Amino acid sequence: MKAYLILEDGHVFEGVSFGAEKEVISEFVFNTSMTGYTEILTDPSYAGQSVVMTYPLIGNYGVSYKDQEAAHPFVEGFVVHELSRLGSNFRMNMNLNDYMIENNIPGIQGVDTRAITKIIRQHGCMNGMITTQKYNLDEVLDKIKAFKVEGVVQRCTCDAPYKLGKGDFHVALYDFGAKRNIAKELVKRGCEVTVVPASTPASEIINGNYDGIMLSNGPGDPAENVEIVKEIKELAASGMPIFAICLGHQLMALAHDFKTEKLKFGHHGANHPVRDAHTGRVYISTQNHNYVIKEDSIDPEVAKVWFTNVNDGTIEGMEYINENIRTVQFHPEASAGPHDTAYLFDEFIKMMGGHKNA
Repeated sequence: MKAYLILEDGHVFEGVSFGAEKEVISEFVFNTSMTGYTEILTDPSYAGQSVVMTYPLIGNYGVSYKDQEAAHPFVEGFVVHELSRLGSNFRMNMNLNDYMIENNIPGIQGVDTRAITKIIRQHGCMNGMITTQKYNLDEVLDKIKAFKVEGVVQRCTCDAPYKLGKGDFHVALYDFGAKRNIAKELVKRGCEVTVVPASTPASEIINGNYDGIMLSNGPGDPAENVEIVKEIKELAASGMPIFAICLGHQLMALAHDFKTEKLKFGHHGANHPVRDAHTGRVYISTQNHNYVIKEDSIDPEVAKVWFTNVNDGTIEGMEYINENIRTVQFHPEASAGPHDTAYLFDEFIKMMGGHKNA
């Protein structure tokens, strides 16, 4: 069946439908990863967005449920140059096409993903539509331009607290759209993890016999989460060790009255170099975000830059000077992706140990 990708600037790409036969309007971003499409599909940070894969062949190793970063996909739509309808992997549970049908995710293949990527790089992230229906371009462009990514943290967070693992340290993991591997990395290091909803009051955590707090990744504009930022401000003042990733990193900055801004086309991929300001050492990281902290909004008496992006110089990590808080923009729990920065979880364990024994 024919399918169409219509971008808000008027570009139309004709291809072939796969996955669910469903019309969807969303924000479009591109991802440069060569593997890890299951992890990408199920990363809650993509809520409200469709993903264009720059690597030309997707689906060749099928889908394994063990690779999911959440219970189901959060990507709105999926765009590939060539779909491998048959997967070849002893771990696979089903092929990618069937997986997308099962989870009601539409896809389009047979389009020039290089051309789409160049458009997004030149003009920035933009809204678009995937459809198999006949359309009037003027009418659909009005609908596409009106779309906004809103309320996505509430869509992704858990409904009630739940526990994972056992160990010497008890960590409260705020779920703003948390990837499963964050909790897995903590459990692997001897932590009992209580995953809590995004709206959990700070007082519950401060008085809850926890040794540390983890703020997770998540989707959307960080500045939209006004009530959550108020609670994080209270958490920051508690003196408890805090480690934050991606959206959590941005929310912590907002809680200290710093500002965030939207990147032109974001960072989405498994090959982004980041530099440690202390050592000068460069690590390869997995990233998925559209927003960053504005460097000129940082109070140098409150916080200092910890990591920077080698490609564009944007902020990739923060250390808070008089508080037990460290945050990173990238994903140290990355799977599939480089494991260069997994040691940051060890650093968090040391932070909790020092606080516990103080």
